[in-house]
Amino acid sequence: MKEIVIVDDDVHIGNVLEELLIQEGYGVLRAYSGTEALLLLEQRQPDLILLDLILPGLNGEEILPQIKTIPVIILSAKVDIDNKVNLLLEGAVDYVMKPFNTKELLARIAVQFRKLVTDQTVSKLVFDDIVLDLHQCTIYVSDVQVKLTRTEYAILKLLMQRPDQVMTKSILLEQISEDTPDCTEASLKIHVSNLRKKLRQVNGRNYIEAVWGIGFKLKTE
Repeated sequence: MKEIVIVDDDVHIGNVLEELLIQEGYGVLRAYSGTEALLLLEQRQPDLILLDLILPGLNGEEILPQIKTIPVIILSAKVDIDNKVNLLLEGAVDYVMKPFNTKELLARIAVQFRKLVTDQTVSKLVFDDIVLDLHQCTIYVSDVQVKLTRTEYAILKLLMQRPDQVMTKSILLEQISEDTPDCTEASLKIHVSNLRKKLRQVNGRNYIEAVWGIGFKLKTE
């Protein structure tokens, strides 16, 4: 089930959107401020975000640059064309005016999910000098093949799919469970440590960094 986060402090609009999306078979999460949205994203990895711009505390324009690798559709009554352009350049995938037509909104959401499916057909992931072949399930670092366990491979694949994002331990466990159900919270740290060691043995570089109290992310030099 695809999961969508609604970030809007207008309770009525949020309720309408939630009912509409649930009827279409989507899972729905709610946030009523920019700060609440960022806290939610530290714990969950949704498939798409519907983001209002006018929010209490941090507004939509302030939190958009902090959202990485998750498609964001802006829902706003603002009509300034320059504002639209700037938000699309900041990373939004679409901009829907309020009041919106529900059929049009659902169509735009469906388009984004079709794009995600297309993106998932790529055969390789590349980060710096690490190449992960999704078809062959092989890993090369500086053209040297590195043998990984099933769990190590699943962890690295997820990190490379979201190279700019800190992956919390809970999201890692949830997302890799399809590929490796034997990984637990107690063993995750050991698996990551072993993975870091194997990658480092090739050229002495540390490719994975721990973000204290949160999780892990890929490290750039």
